[in-house]
Amino acid sequence: VRLAAENERYLSGLPGQAGCFKEARAVEFIFLLSEKWHLDQSAKYQAVELLERFMIKQVEQICKSPRENIKSGERGRSRSSLKQQIYDTFVLRLVSCIQLASKLSLHYNVVNSDTALKFLQSLKYSYTKQELLESELAILETLQFQINVSTPLAYIELLLEVLGHNGCLLPAKPLHQMCVQILDFFYLKRDTIYDTLLKTAIENSTPSELQIAKFLTVKEDFMLLAVGIISTSTFILNPEHWKQVVEHLNCITGITSQSILEFSYAVLKHIIGSTTP
Repeated sequence: VRLAAENERYLSGLPGQAGCFKEARAVEFIFLLSEKWHLDQSAKYQAVELLERFMIKQVEQICKSPRENIKSGERGRSRSSLKQQIYDTFVLRLVSCIQLASKLSLHYNVVNSDTALKFLQSLKYSYTKQELLESELAILETLQFQINVSTPLAYIELLLEVLGHNGCLLPAKPLHQMCVQILDFFYLKRDTIYDTLLKTAIENSTPSELQIAKFLTVKEDFMLLAVGIISTSTFILNPEHWKQVVEHLNCITGITSQSILEFSYAVLKHIIGSTTP
């Protein structure tokens, strides 16, 4: 109930740029670096979400700053110079988000300043420890220290627990492992999967701008994502239990069986690489 309420709160105040910074190359960068540093599974998703929310706030600040400068009569930095600054510090911010996520995961292998600096230096960046600390602080202050947000993995794990409690006889460990693999795939193919889902939902290959805009809440719905990932993973591992699991997920979350089916179809289509239903 708490996660559902948190999800609803986020969707009700969704920024228009939501999802723009979950671009596949940035996600892959975070995943590979998290793997290199042996971080907990949840940390990489947390880092992606932190980077996304921080970058959106940065964009909002860019949009506001020229108007503020005109009002105050100041000749501050131009919008283009602010954009350039964001561009120049993007990798630093990405690494800082991974550092913060590693601390939130309470993992024994927290990414310290020495490890982060060594990596940045290998990419020919010449940051200091002070700049690294300032980068972490900049993210914390921009997000008003509200960084401990639930990831889709938290939704998946809780729903798996509820399924087990409700009597679904599923192999918990293999199903959890499959969910993580499918979630990784989803993050890397996010835009194409949602494009398929939108076209399937509206039964039209050319959605209008209004339909695309309204679909934003679907793209940012973590509960729907978690339900879809569990459904897809069950279909792959235990197809004989799939219908039962979909019914349970419908009862638990209120998401319709049709929506769950369409989500699973969109994911499976891109896993298999085929247009066959």
